[in-house]
Amino acid sequence: MGSACLWSIKELKEQTKRVQKGWFPQNKKRRQNASAQGKISEAIIIRPIQKKDNGQLASIIRAIFEEFDAPKENSVYSDKATDFLFETFSKNKKSEYFIAEHNGKILGGCGYFPTEGLPADCAEIVKFYLCPDSRGMKIGTKLFSLIEERAKLAGYKKLYIESFPQFSSAVSMYKKNGFTELSSRLGNSGHTATTIHLIKEI
Repeated sequence: MGSACLWSIKELKEQTKRVQKGWFPQNKKRRQNASAQGKISEAIIIRPIQKKDNGQLASIIRAIFEEFDAPKENSVYSDKATDFLFETFSKNKKSEYFIAEHNGKILGGCGYFPTEGLPADCAEIVKFYLCPDSRGMKIGTKLFSLIEERAKLAGYKKLYIESFPQFSSAVSMYKKNGFTELSSRLGNSGHTATTIHLIKEI
């Protein structure tokens, strides 16, 4: 699964400062919240998935589907593989999954996988979800950039994503990062409830 990837405290701190400048006006309560986020970001680790992470990751993923009222049937929510992500990625040498962790608590994760039916040079960005506590600290940006880089190093030329209108913020981020929408799905992920399908050349 590759060696652990630890983002430096300085790098995460600088990212958090930029977020604070743009998002937090000068009032005491929000400055306190920003300060707390900065302290959390200093201790965040980004590393490959481990077997012990399975339970926390599955809970985060399903909680987000419930939060945004996204379809549960024929999606990641009902997929049995969601409970065994470590095993899924460990068995396939052309895939990787990384998580963001703070003091033993998983904040979210993201991976790439050669989904059945995709062209040989194309991987799917999969299980990219973050818990509410981690939003606004650029953790998602870090994870996403890492996965894109790792997929490219693994020899992939294209990345594919399936999503829902309920996850509009994520879809907007994908498009800002060069993904374009397709008229139909690619591959056979089994998640037939998805209605948004995007692709990007890397």
